[in-house]
Amino acid sequence: MTYLRLLQHRAADGARSVILAEGDAAHVLPGVTSIRELALRAIADGASLADAAKACGQGEVIDIAAEYAAGRLIAPIDHEDPAHLLMTGTGLTHLGSAEGRDKMHAAAISNEQQTDSMRMFLEGLEGGKPAAGEVGQQPEWFYKGDGSQLVGPGDTLTMPAFSQDGGEEPELAGIYLVGDDSTVYRLGLALANEFSDHVTERHNYLWLAHSKLRQAALGPELLIGTPPTHIEGTSKIVRAGETIWEKPFLSGEGNMSHSFDNLEHHHFKYDLFRRAGDVHVHFFGTATLSFSDAVQTEEGDVFEISAAPFTLPVSNPLARAEVQAATVKAL
Repeated sequence: MTYLRLLQHRAADGARSVILAEGDAAHVLPGVTSIRELALRAIADGASLADAAKACGQGEVIDIAAEYAAGRLIAPIDHEDPAHLLMTGTGLTHLGSAEGRDKMHAAAISNEQQTDSMRMFLEGLEGGKPAAGEVGQQPEWFYKGDGSQLVGPGDTLTMPAFSQDGGEEPELAGIYLVGDDSTVYRLGLALANEFSDHVTERHNYLWLAHSKLRQAALGPELLIGTPPTHIEGTSKIVRAGETIWEKPFLSGEGNMSHSFDNLEHHHFKYDLFRRAGDVHVHFFGTATLSFSDAVQTEEGDVFEISAAPFTLPVSNPLARAEVQAATVKAL
């Protein structure tokens, strides 16, 4: 089965365009400069995003692999005002996702007692996929930042100077746009690296919120339409041209303890997340971390995450920011 994907392209002169890809074929959509613009058009016309894309007609045929290699494909969603793009996520949502987290926190609690992580995972396992019309168990939730923290598919992931770690999290991200009447529209799914500071998190689970205030990267393709329930991918770390760690990962609803609907409900039930015009990037969680295998990342390492039916990876080198003073003055 082939899936429709939308991509955003930026030429050397800064001119932007949108690409529609199906299988190995891809072409530019005439008269559209962003996926958000196309989505707003679809909402206004009462059409699906796929139908709105097809209605644009076919422009120049394009080789997306070559454009990716040339660095001309950018993140598949953005907003002209980055403050109106919010990045959030949920954890302990995948079958097996509790194992790594439980190892991280088990030392702080006796063996006779479940960690809060394990309790949350088991509650999600029991109530994360409610019947239609019912509300399921709420998941762990965290905030990552606004659109200024969104990194493209080949750009550098930069950890703050004070970070204790910079580690990958291979995930799917749901991409959403809020309509003028506050209706939330899921545009599709993107492959993602929900980059985090696991050393900070391990020190104290109450520091999870701090550990998640980091950049995150999206792959170049927005998968539109009904996604597959089973997605298999590979996450690896490359250092000086050599793969130092590699592991398969599973995602999609068939491999999750929560349904997308349940995760979406517990995010968008808050009024402040249904503000007209806002874009949301919501990370659905993972069960696979190099940190769980005692890998210590270094500046210059490259995270490479790939998964079918996405045809292009998200690949990002790791860097550390320079120290910046945070000065507060009383007025």
